[in-house]
Amino acid sequence: MSVDHLVILAPGLLGASVARAARTHARARHITVWARRAEVRAALRGQTWLDTVADTPEHAVAHQPAGRTLVVLAAPVERIIELDRQIGPHLPAGAIVTDVGSVKGPVCTAATAHPRTSGAVFIGSHPMAGSEKNGWEHGTDTLFEGRVCFVTPAAGTPADAVHTVEDFWRGLGSTVVNVAPEKHDEIVAHISHLPQALATTLACALSKQDGQWRHLSGNGLRDTSRIAGSDPAMWIEIFQQNRASVLIALERYEREIAGFRHALEQSDWPALQEQLARGKQWRDGFKR
Repeated sequence: MSVDHLVILAPGLLGASVARAARTHARARHITVWARRAEVRAALRGQTWLDTVADTPEHAVAHQPAGRTLVVLAAPVERIIELDRQIGPHLPAGAIVTDVGSVKGPVCTAATAHPRTSGAVFIGSHPMAGSEKNGWEHGTDTLFEGRVCFVTPAAGTPADAVHTVEDFWRGLGSTVVNVAPEKHDEIVAHISHLPQALATTLACALSKQDGQWRHLSGNGLRDTSRIAGSDPAMWIEIFQQNRASVLIALERYEREIAGFRHALEQSDWPALQEQLARGKQWRDGFKR
């Protein structure tokens, strides 16, 4: 099933990838895009993976090809909340608004209080896809293939609207997982936000050593530290929005690293080997 009108607001890497994938897989009949900066809008007008570039968010969603409209808010989390409030009264009847934000609790809670056109609904989404690169220029139509996408509807959301959002992400190649917003934030604090914190602090620790050492390393250091190259402005907002869940994840990690250090200090090789084996077993459990 495809939507009749796909609107992407604030397309960076993820938003542009949504539009590209929707065009490649014929998941939208008409694609409209809006970007905040005039120079970006001018550059987007030359792209073949969209049909219309709007000058304002309101104009983007009010452009109404016949049929169902799906709006994807692809801005940072705080801006997602503001955009949802801004476009609410201008949506066509029955429109569905979703997003690509990494934190769902604050977004979904705010969305319940925003006025919107009768029959229009908000359903949170979070595709577990991305890159350390930013900007719409790096978008690709394969970004979501084989990736999980969380869908986080509020209680009482119409089932047909939830199905539309889930079907849309499946059509871009994603595996859909439907969870409550709060559960989503607990999960990603452990599987996404904690790894970012570890990669960042590892890079910070090594930055205090001779800078030439990095050139002597094998792929292990490159692999482990890759996401430390991600955008700090994006990540500070994520950590602010999901602070409580990340603190719990960090506490659990700190217990593990303390146990590792204690075993090493005490030359407790069986305990250290047990932890190494436990880590290997978990890592080997990834689906091939």
